[in-house]
Amino acid sequence: MEKQTNIPTLRFPEFANEWQLKKVGVLTERISNPVDVKSEVLYKQIGIRSHGKGIFYKDSVTGEAIGNKRVFWIKEDTFIVNIVFAWEQAVAKTTEKEIGMIASHRFPMYSPIATQSNLDYLLHFFLTRKGKSLLELASPGGAGRNKTLGQKEFENLKFLIPNVAEQTRIASFFNAIDQKITQLKQKKYLLEQYKIGIMQKLFSQEIRFKDEYGKKFPERVGKTLGDIGVTYSGLSGKTKENFGNGKPYIQYKQIFDDSKIDISRFGFVEIGEKENQNKVVYGDVFFTVSSETPDEIGTASVLLDNIEELYLNSFCFGYRANSLDILSPHFSRYLFRNEFFRNNIVKLAQGSTRFNMSKVQLMKLIIQLPCLAEQTKIANFLSAIDDKINHCTTQIEKTQAWKKGLLQSLFC
Repeated sequence: MEKQTNIPTLRFPEFANEWQLKKVGVLTERISNPVDVKSEVLYKQIGIRSHGKGIFYKDSVTGEAIGNKRVFWIKEDTFIVNIVFAWEQAVAKTTEKEIGMIASHRFPMYSPIATQSNLDYLLHFFLTRKGKSLLELASPGGAGRNKTLGQKEFENLKFLIPNVAEQTRIASFFNAIDQKITQLKQKKYLLEQYKIGIMQKLFSQEIRFKDEYGKKFPERVGKTLGDIGVTYSGLSGKTKENFGNGKPYIQYKQIFDDSKIDISRFGFVEIGEKENQNKVVYGDVFFTVSSETPDEIGTASVLLDNIEELYLNSFCFGYRANSLDILSPHFSRYLFRNEFFRNNIVKLAQGSTRFNMSKVQLMKLIIQLPCLAEQTKIANFLSAIDDKINHCTTQIEKTQAWKKGLLQSLFC
């Protein structure tokens, strides 16, 4: 039989030594610098998000509000963990940004011993499946807040680790991947902000397109929604036993989540042969009629695919233009989500704990309607931006999946 060696399945070629089994307490030293709390001084506290999402900053509090709680100064370049949610990988790395901030005793810090460990390597390791299982092992108890990380148990955790040179090489590699993901997220954010800004200018008419001959399009015409279309209701007379099988229907979340209906997310409902239910067709616009906040009322989405038989959930209603030559479906996608229309929708919200919207009042809203050719230009322009945003999203997801696979292969 071949001798089993303590090495990962994937490795940088310049390294050959077997990895060694070591304790966290050997790789790091605990850092503890108590704060002498002054009642009149303001202190800024930190927290740590689960699933490796890093440090966040809490609102400043006075020493008087802190009272007798034990708090500690943050030291830069340490491995820090939230003992309450360690089992959910609430771990992070402190930096110079956190100097002068404080944390409670629930956030112990560990400084890597230079001859034994690399800080970035430790952070990446505890974001692997193996690292998560060890954090869970050191967090006995039931679910939620009962699963508290024992600090002695944490320091006694053992795992296979390479020498510092190999740790540094692995950590640098993953840091480069993280930097690429950060750049992609920033690019996506900037595109999203650009889209918001350009939509404001297009629908306020600060910016107008010209036709293929360089001439201005005709002036926009004010029309109420009732002038150019009609509404219809979603499913009626259904109980929970009717759902799960049968014909596809558009779910509430499909409308709320995107301006275009994602046809991969339909629910299914039983429809009898003699039932009189409204069917959905290409180009229909759907509005949510109820929400927990007024800002989310009347969120719209458009069907841009031809589906033979499709229905609508009962918590929304449909809007159908009298003619697609009057209101382009691709233009509707942006028209009903632009800032000016949304501001008018919010005014229709009624309620206190849950908000509803009247279809009658919605049909009275006036929109400034461009001619069909200008609608098409606007829709094509904004759709091109959406394509770029979606491309960024795909790149982010693929890079994150690639990183996840490498995390399992480059660590023992």
